[in-house]
Amino acid sequence: MSHKHYSRFFSVDIEASGPVPGLFSMLSLGVCVVGEPNINFYRELKPLTLHHDPEALAITGFNLNELIYSGIDAVTVMKELSDWVQTHCLDGRDAVFAGFNAAFDWSFINWYFHYTAIKNPFGYVPMDIKSFYKGAHGIHWQDARSSVAATHYGIKRGRKHHALDDAIFQAAILQAILNDKGIG
Repeated sequence: MSHKHYSRFFSVDIEASGPVPGLFSMLSLGVCVVGEPNINFYRELKPLTLHHDPEALAITGFNLNELIYSGIDAVTVMKELSDWVQTHCLDGRDAVFAGFNAAFDWSFINWYFHYTAIKNPFGYVPMDIKSFYKGAHGIHWQDARSSVAATHYGIKRGRKHHALDDAIFQAAILQAILNDKGIG
């Protein structure tokens, strides 16, 4: 019996100037197709505001004044992302947003789609890889960290707090869980 896939999972990670969209800016975004990490998307954005949390900005390594000139405007980035996702779902599959701590990344992505008046190709329901890992292994929430999952599956991490490297890392974890459960 063949197993028909109805969804295509996209691992998404963002870096931001603070904890919530609207008050703070998304500075970079990385996306890859789960199971096909070489199919990916990465952009650095112009900040919408210079308002920032110094600790968050230090973690990202970005300079807001430099991004004003080197970053791409939000409308262009979100249109490109929407088109890119749709191109990889031409076979009729639904695009599923997947993130490790999806609540954070999803809040920015969804807010930016609404802010730019571009339809969100992921719909309204993100998938949280951390929750999926916890449920798949019956472990405590505190033990469902990406570092634990990576060690469990023997996955190496690229640059930490680089949106595309983190998206590829998360995709490898999700693919490993799917394979482990016989659904990948």
